[in-house]
Amino acid sequence: MGFQLLLFGLPALGIYALTSHCLRKKPHLLHKPRRFPVRCRHVSHRGGAGEEIENTLGAFSHALTQRTNLLELDCHLTRDGVVVVSHDNNLERQTGHNIKISETDYKDLPPYKDSLEVTFSPGSYSHGKDHRIPRLEEVFQKFPGVPINLEIKEDSDELIRKVADLVREYSRSHITIWASFEGKVLKKCCAANTEMPYIFSIKRGIMILLLYYIGLLPFVPLKETFLEFPLPSIMNRTYFPVKKGCFGALLAKFTHKVTMRRKLFKHLEDRGIQVLLWVLNEDKYFEEAFSYGVSGVMTDYPTRLRKYLDTHPPLLNE
Repeated sequence: MGFQLLLFGLPALGIYALTSHCLRKKPHLLHKPRRFPVRCRHVSHRGGAGEEIENTLGAFSHALTQRTNLLELDCHLTRDGVVVVSHDNNLERQTGHNIKISETDYKDLPPYKDSLEVTFSPGSYSHGKDHRIPRLEEVFQKFPGVPINLEIKEDSDELIRKVADLVREYSRSHITIWASFEGKVLKKCCAANTEMPYIFSIKRGIMILLLYYIGLLPFVPLKETFLEFPLPSIMNRTYFPVKKGCFGALLAKFTHKVTMRRKLFKHLEDRGIQVLLWVLNEDKYFEEAFSYGVSGVMTDYPTRLRKYLDTHPPLLNE
């Protein structure tokens, strides 16, 4: 009996391994590639929070002068039901006022401070002429054809519904990306507007990593269009998922070892899924990120990234 199992099991295992290898290199044989209209090599985090006041119309306009491919921004809902662009609900960091957007009418929102510390470049500050918190509708009106990565910051059915309605009203479902790292929120977003592309949640990101290592990823259908992930090299330096120290350093090394896999990123790319690494603000991090074959980089410094990209054009096979 054991011999018979071995006799039939070995060929089956060989066929599985061969099929997995072929599908990993040519996933289009089993899956129709997803296609976002723009290849997002240059992504401006909060509109470029290192060069202008974050998440303002001024920041977004400036990022577009640097030919950014994708604007990244965040949304909240005011007390009177206005969808606004802001990273934080509590405005103390951004304005100096300890109030919440969700508890304040839009007309009463205070302006941003004269300068803001750049979250992913501690000790650096941004300045700008525009200090007003904009409505999301204003962003859609001013930048009608610009792709936007739109992160939902609160688990709010009303916020999600209003964002979905605005996206449909301005006919931009194909170039507006649902973003949330929480699976529960992302599920609501996708139900509210099924035509919009969306990113992997944290849970789904871990799942594809496990599937990759056990060889099953080529067989599994994926509905997401973007994988957005921090470059492990910035952990314990400019990004602190845990308190800075020995544990943070170990976490960075482990995450780097497990996640930075060119073959994984190439497989996702071949399936039309773009891989974006965030939030990178120095040339050495740009260079490292692109060395893994990722689609693009998210930065607070759009001018710096543009200069890097212009002097480091992609290879013909990228």
